[in-house]
Amino acid sequence: MSKKGTLFYLSSCSTCNRIIKELNLASKMTLKDIKTDTITEAQLEKMHALAGSYEALFSKRAMKYRSLELNEKTLTEQEIKEWILKEYTFLKRPVALFDDAIFIGNAKKQVEALGGCLSI
Repeated sequence: MSKKGTLFYLSSCSTCNRIIKELNLASKMTLKDIKTDTITEAQLEKMHALAGSYEALFSKRAMKYRSLELNEKTLTEQEIKEWILKEYTFLKRPVALFDDAIFIGNAKKQVEALGGCLSI
């Protein structure tokens, strides 16, 4: 029996859309577009509990990371949490969240592990 989880993604992201299509996630998971369906603090805290840190969930590739000169600062875990809640582009994506597992980002290894998790 497969697990039912939630996928936090960005609908305008071609990589997210490719992964959704490749793994047929629309039929297997609840999809949440983080641009229109803002991440709640409770959802982020659940992600944090499974990921171990807010930094693991933080995207340094976001265009705003450099434009806000965050690359020149050392951010605390609390500051990273606040930035993710304030600005959706700072969430590394996609994030697949289950009761007992999390898959963060689009690295091949993560996508393969997510696919394996869904076929159990």
